[in-house]
Amino acid sequence: MHLTNADLHSHSNVSDGTLTPEALAERARAQGVELWSLTDHDELAGQARARRTALALGMDYLTGTEISVSFAGQTVHIVGLGFDAENAALNEGLSATRSGRRQRALDMAAGLASVGIEGSFEGALRYVGNPELISRTHFARYLVESGVCPDTHSVFRRYLTEGHPGYVPHNWARLGDAVRWIREAGGIAVIAHPGRYRFTPTEEYALFTEFIGHGGRGVEVMTGSHSPAEHIRYADTAIEFDLLASRGSDFHAPGESRTELGTLPDLPGRLTPVWEALEPRIERALA
Repeated sequence: MHLTNADLHSHSNVSDGTLTPEALAERARAQGVELWSLTDHDELAGQARARRTALALGMDYLTGTEISVSFAGQTVHIVGLGFDAENAALNEGLSATRSGRRQRALDMAAGLASVGIEGSFEGALRYVGNPELISRTHFARYLVESGVCPDTHSVFRRYLTEGHPGYVPHNWARLGDAVRWIREAGGIAVIAHPGRYRFTPTEEYALFTEFIGHGGRGVEVMTGSHSPAEHIRYADTAIEFDLLASRGSDFHAPGESRTELGTLPDLPGRLTPVWEALEPRIERALA
């Protein structure tokens, strides 16, 4: 059976990546990706550009997004794949999810100013342009540019995680709503990078059971932030909960992301890839 080099989790400068959708597609193709999805945070504005470029370059394409969800006091990300990008309910839901980002960013800037870091809102905004899409990653890039920290990972550790001056919680979408928007638009909902969340075993079990109860069907097994041990752990989780398995680098920027597009290990053969269930939704390359 042919193993597809699928990368179903990546970000352009429409959300918190640094490359345009076109440049990201070109990079994915250069890395050998055969099936690609652009999954910008809470936003579909890059979909048409990503799809057009991918197909012209010879890659198959699935529509994608990554929805921010509040669950058990943490932010969880739900990737949607293979949906109708024109679906009204999905677009309205994503717009509502984005709407609180500007105020959150202003509160983050105030927290940073309290420890002597001035002008961070304006600095972060230079990296995104649209206050509706401003995120912690944009603040991190500004703090690196201004010499506060040597890299974005250290910015998060010192300033932008819980208990530090630039951290501000946000009330995102509800899990059930996010899954419903994706399902009703014809797509499949996938729990993104589950190894990143700081849940107790009981909380993680609750996340998976509630997700499935709402109609969620997939989990990222191979992803840029998982260790080899977590690859095995979440392959077992996919089997335990009878979930489809996904694979995506979570690539954001050259020199910044932990994993390059298209370079993750293949999914274990005992798992069912999410793209098999999405076969009718895959748009085939022109070349």
